[in-house]
Amino acid sequence: MTTAALITLGIIIIAIVLFATEALPVDLVAILILIALVLTGVLTPQEGINGFSNKATITVAFMFVLSAALLKTGALQVLAHRLSKFFRYKFNVGMVLMMLMIAIISAFVNNTPVVAMFIPVVIQIAHTSGQDPAKMLIPLSFASIFGGMCTLIGTSTNILVSGIAEENGIEGLNMFSMTPVAVILMVIGVIYMSIIGIKLLPKNLASKTLRKSIDFNQYITEIELLENSNSVDKQIMDSELVTEFNMDIIEIKRRDEALSMPQGDFILKANDVLKVKCHPEKIKSLKDKAKSFAVSPLKIGEDDLMGKNAALVEMVITSSSEIHGKTLGELDFRRRYRAIPIAIKHRRDIMQNDLYNVRLSAGDVILAEVKSHYIKELKKKESEQDAPFVILSADYLTDFNKKQFIMVTALIFTMVGLAAFNVIDILTGSISAVTFLVLTKVLRMKDVYRAINWKIIFLLAGALSLGLAIDKTDLDIIIAELMLTQLSPYGIVAIISGLYITTSLLTEVMSNNASAALMAPIAIATATSLETSAIPFLITIMLAASATFMTPIGYQTNTMVYSAGQYRFKDFFRVGIILNICFWATASFFIPWYFDLI
Repeated sequence: MTTAALITLGIIIIAIVLFATEALPVDLVAILILIALVLTGVLTPQEGINGFSNKATITVAFMFVLSAALLKTGALQVLAHRLSKFFRYKFNVGMVLMMLMIAIISAFVNNTPVVAMFIPVVIQIAHTSGQDPAKMLIPLSFASIFGGMCTLIGTSTNILVSGIAEENGIEGLNMFSMTPVAVILMVIGVIYMSIIGIKLLPKNLASKTLRKSIDFNQYITEIELLENSNSVDKQIMDSELVTEFNMDIIEIKRRDEALSMPQGDFILKANDVLKVKCHPEKIKSLKDKAKSFAVSPLKIGEDDLMGKNAALVEMVITSSSEIHGKTLGELDFRRRYRAIPIAIKHRRDIMQNDLYNVRLSAGDVILAEVKSHYIKELKKKESEQDAPFVILSADYLTDFNKKQFIMVTALIFTMVGLAAFNVIDILTGSISAVTFLVLTKVLRMKDVYRAINWKIIFLLAGALSLGLAIDKTDLDIIIAELMLTQLSPYGIVAIISGLYITTSLLTEVMSNNASAALMAPIAIATATSLETSAIPFLITIMLAASATFMTPIGYQTNTMVYSAGQYRFKDFFRVGIILNICFWATASFFIPWYFDLI
């Protein structure tokens, strides 16, 4: 093994550790991989940045935009709500229909934004039909994974593997190369989840929302400012209520008027009655310090804090969110989102104190009071590809735009058809479709920039650099020969099985794209050693890198439903391990048979 190969192997091991421990964001790890490969001389600077201009990277970027355009029409939410009657009367029928619908959509639209949009819809369907959301959210995520495997554009993983194949001079992967095998797996997945998986899912975990789990009387209080108060004639942001006691002023009553969630520069006056949120200890400290405030408990009525101009919303932080790893204080949460945080749920712990200094993670839920008219703006942020959060409790529904829906779907299916018959490649088709949508004003250029998930783009660029380094140093040949030495005596089924299980296990602890980039060159080298087509081996990597069900961290849609359904880590393992084994066994025998390898 050469020095360059040893360096590459060392970088791979470090990368796997970083991905598995989540010590650093995955996109940052990808860039560090790129830098390390260039600085150690394994790759030239030009080779290092080739991932950014790679056909796969550009295609994924524009597919994100097409996904956003379809979601913007509001059609998918309307379709989902029409399923609610099936859940009310025939839950199993509704579950099958929902999973098939999500799978079909995810085959042509990137599954991450699809799941982000459907989480609040599914929860609302569960509540209106009297079902448990915990029984529906894991199936939602899994169904999106089933569908994403079925076409080249269903997931960025498939596009990435196809790009690596083209770089190695391998042709033959088209829009539906993986479809026959993937559809078999999808059918198995839907049947398993609707008959067995549904029984393994937990009960009554998500039926209690964060809002219901909190005793508001513990920290909501009215304070009347007396004439001698130090806060009179001061801006809210300069008041000692905020600067010293860290209180949030939710509402100000002045004479017969009430102002909900006033801005920080609002001037306080004597005899103002302030509705504040804080810990009871803060009220006690305030009473002990001065007599310039009249303090009394506030009785919460039927509206749960919601006045005429405000609403309570639950916001789940997504895996790609800018909020991940930051505090509400660092984000300037109140000013930026026009929202006042009331509580934060981290897994099963509910925090109500010192909220602006809590370090947030993907999957955490923020309960906040938001001005009613601003909920629509928050929903717009939620529909962006790199959405900072998913709103669970808002009733706002995107208006269905039939004209735009017909235009977007027609473009997508035209692009898919032309690409399937090799009239144009998928890159040209996706760029052309997005350009047409901008020219017809269905999308603005601002929408295009917002729709692209830059985290995935950087991850792809770094992963492609790693794949190039593995190929350049012949590390793929070394690993492939080692694998063949161990497995070839047992036949081609064992080799396919070994590639699948290795990729699958890597995906459970690191990014699906990273594991695909790591294993695709090895799959190509294995096919070369066997003097056979690389297509079945590459499809094995595609399927194994996407079909990850045992942990909530292997695939980002699993992470998204993790807290929304109030699941535990073991819930995924209990449901997913059998599904993983079923997919592994099926793929190990069906792929060699379908491609005439046995």
